[in-house]
Amino acid sequence: MKIGIVTLPFNSNYGGILQAYAMQSVLKKMGHKVLTVNRTSKGESWMFKTLSFGKRFVQRYCFGKKVVVRTWPTKKEATLIAQHTRKFIDEHIELTNYLNSEKDFKTLQEQKFDAWVVGSDQVWRPKYSPDIANHYLGFLPQNEGSKKISYAASFGVDSWEYSNKETAACKKLIEQFDAVGVRELSGIDLCEKYFNIKADQFLDPTMLVEKEEYIQLVENDNLPMHNKKLLTYILDRNPRVLKMVEMVEKQLGFESFSTMPKNLFRNVGKKELDQCICPKVTEWIKGFMDAEFVITDSFHGTVFCVIFNKPFFALGNKKRGMSRFTTLLKIFGLEDRLITEIDDSIELKLQEKIDFGRVNKILDTEKKRSIAYLRSSLNS
Repeated sequence: MKIGIVTLPFNSNYGGILQAYAMQSVLKKMGHKVLTVNRTSKGESWMFKTLSFGKRFVQRYCFGKKVVVRTWPTKKEATLIAQHTRKFIDEHIELTNYLNSEKDFKTLQEQKFDAWVVGSDQVWRPKYSPDIANHYLGFLPQNEGSKKISYAASFGVDSWEYSNKETAACKKLIEQFDAVGVRELSGIDLCEKYFNIKADQFLDPTMLVEKEEYIQLVENDNLPMHNKKLLTYILDRNPRVLKMVEMVEKQLGFESFSTMPKNLFRNVGKKELDQCICPKVTEWIKGFMDAEFVITDSFHGTVFCVIFNKPFFALGNKKRGMSRFTTLLKIFGLEDRLITEIDDSIELKLQEKIDFGRVNKILDTEKKRSIAYLRSSLNS
């Protein structure tokens, strides 16, 4: 069967790249030919860019602060920053022709796919999808005959972010799906309340791939081992979080390391651009392999702690969406690893051990259930 996968643009998002890799890996093992839609990201909106530029301009020229006025890389700069992540995508993920705009989705009809899979990641969150209808396969003609399912599609949050117009359009489209699978438990409720559709919850695709497959990817790159033991994969760094890292370092006697770029684009000038280059995807994975403890505010960071059986703290991030964390941790009975307040209780939590034997049994059961859904939905 020839299957098309619709997910978010990759950019240099490690979780997004690896869930796309895993989705293809699982479907290929079932004997399918698979292509993921290769699309562009609009990046930040013109309004965001304008406001951000204005804020930085005022900070620099009115208050004398040392801030870089630029907010978004040029095409050449973006290519440099994403050189390693792009290489992984080119080598490990089979893609359609490049779609330069949302209108180009219409050209996918010419490739005659037998089935479509929407997911995973936050494909159903409007703020990440310029034209949300395309993530409900709105680019296909009505009754064109292909199988249509979603797998671990995520709304990102447990509240409704669609306009009335978007809700009506997407409700009409999802009614044409043969099966609906979401990633969060809250997604079941949202589908029922706003679409009157029954959905089931399944694992993120990255958890369907055996740990040994990730290890093989890393070993193929022959990477050196990290000497430090505390991995910090933190997307939103702030003084409160850095204080927590110091607390954990002191309590465990570990030095910390990161698998993120040394600096953010908005914080550097053109001469320091090499500081923004994203490490290899395999370096990111190896960080979890080598760590003895992990602190992360990333959903996929938390996922890989479970995959590699690493003790961790997941920092709650309301802006990015808490429901993603609560469902994941609830499945494995790890709700106590979610940190919403940084206080002295951290020291007590560090002493609590995770029963990974129990966690792995749950993972095995959920993995089989998730793969069975994919197989039956595509073959029925």
